[in-house]
Amino acid sequence: MASSDVKKLEGLVALEQALVKVPLEQFRRAFKTSQKHVEKEWLALAISAQEHINKIDFNSATAKEDALKIIDGLSARFMVLKKKLQDSKDEEAVYTSRSRIRLQHLDDLLTVPGQESPAFTRWSKTQLDRVLVDYMLREGCFETAQLLADDAEIEQLVDVELFAQSKMIEDALKRKSCTECLQWCKDNSSALKKIKSNLEFNLRFQEYVELVRVQKLTDAITYLKKHLTPCADVHLKEVQLAAALLAFESDTICSRYKAVFDSARWYALISQFRANNCTINSLTTQPMLHTSLQAGLAALKTPMCYQPENQNVNCPVCDSHVFGVLAEKLPNAHHVNSCLVCRISGNIMNEDNAPMVLPNGYVYSRKALEEMAERHDGILTCPRTGTQFHVSQMRKAFTI
Repeated sequence: MASSDVKKLEGLVALEQALVKVPLEQFRRAFKTSQKHVEKEWLALAISAQEHINKIDFNSATAKEDALKIIDGLSARFMVLKKKLQDSKDEEAVYTSRSRIRLQHLDDLLTVPGQESPAFTRWSKTQLDRVLVDYMLREGCFETAQLLADDAEIEQLVDVELFAQSKMIEDALKRKSCTECLQWCKDNSSALKKIKSNLEFNLRFQEYVELVRVQKLTDAITYLKKHLTPCADVHLKEVQLAAALLAFESDTICSRYKAVFDSARWYALISQFRANNCTINSLTTQPMLHTSLQAGLAALKTPMCYQPENQNVNCPVCDSHVFGVLAEKLPNAHHVNSCLVCRISGNIMNEDNAPMVLPNGYVYSRKALEEMAERHDGILTCPRTGTQFHVSQMRKAFTI
């Protein structure tokens, strides 16, 4: 394989960091949860055993029976702990297997003979299916995504369960329920603390707002003292705002407090949850489909693409309703050599399809003008101005 091809393939692998990081992050989290549970349960068992031993009167006739009861109770708790450990082990095995399969998927790319080989075609098809499933999952099309994943046999290359959990929490927030998201914050407290997220505080604040909205002021004050006031050292202004909110109703015209009652805050919570979820699970913030398309669009974008009078019918970037939106924030492509493109046909003008200039100064390709002349008895109509000319009036243009 040529060195240039190797660099291209290595570039593709570099874009796939999330593919490997996601199961690794899930394994790490599962292991830590299991470790904490074992340490907590083991300590509780040790304390419980010692307390029961201290209560036994070894001089009594029932000492042996009491000891056996204690042993039976501890054995039952040990069996429960063993089952939980086995469940954790099975979960970790799933993530380990998934990581191995994904690494093999990337290794297959680096070992293909060349980009023209059938092996690369098969890999590209798998990659395309994976990118499409990822996009569908992010858009909430779970049934379609699952069907495609099953049909393409790429279940281990996509994160259906992760996005399903995310969708469940987002749906709950849309129903104006913070319970599910707060539980998620509790399960991922250490990771959220590491990225300095204030999602949990914002959820608590929103629950408080909803209590004030329905004028349950006694419950709101209790909630304020329990969940918001302890955070005053970090969120003092927000806590002060919450306290002052008690004096207002939801239909207030005071702009500062009207914004607090605005239902749009729920969508801000959804956006924050989505961003935090992507961060702690090492997911990309935008779909891989967008990233892949933008990589190609960046090579095509020119300043002319956003000028209606200069747009090319065959240029995807010039489509302002689809690809043009994706390419809007991308830099313009750097072309060492320019080329002329016919506005009528969308074909490049060169020595085989020379540029021809009309009397009004606009330039089009010879083939496009000749085809137009054949259809209209030698009459040419400029698509930009609507002016008509005879075919004999066109002249060859020379570029330097």
